[in-house]
Amino acid sequence: VPRERFAPAALADVAYLDRDIAVDAARALLKPMVLAKMIQAAEIGTGDRILDVACGTGYSSAILARLAATVVALEDDPERARRCGEILAQLGARNVTAVCGPLDAGWPALAPYDVILVNGACEVEPQGLLRELKEGGRLVGILGAAPAAKTVIYRKDRGEIGNRVLFDTAAPALPAFARAPAFVF
Repeated sequence: VPRERFAPAALADVAYLDRDIAVDAARALLKPMVLAKMIQAAEIGTGDRILDVACGTGYSSAILARLAATVVALEDDPERARRCGEILAQLGARNVTAVCGPLDAGWPALAPYDVILVNGACEVEPQGLLRELKEGGRLVGILGAAPAAKTVIYRKDRGEIGNRVLFDTAAPALPAFARAPAFVF
């Protein structure tokens, strides 16, 4: 998957460095190593239905499309979702549907999902997304705020959600999953 196609033209020359690459003021491509480890942990099967949350310009969706049956690429900005769909169509990713909606609500119209991948840091657990997992489903995301964030995998087993920490990391925060302001004494 040509990562430079998903990065801004001014950053195409550094697209393969192991660093986050901002695609605009609100979204970034995750570091290749972090994204690869998250995808590997999700244990994606060829028949899986995937929800790719905060997909940005679609790089993660393009990779997931090669591994799974269907991918829903969710963005909260109409222009970003349009651009994502355009790039994916140019690359022939016919099993990806780019949609626009609130990130924390997921995409219930096509739920439940075998795998949900969250491309950014969540300060709070993504409860709305966890409700969209099918039995045996996995959600992989980054929980916490930099510099102490952790990549976590959630699994749904007999109707219960469990989780475990996979590795330490940092990623750009997703405002849709920000902790509500509170008085701290």
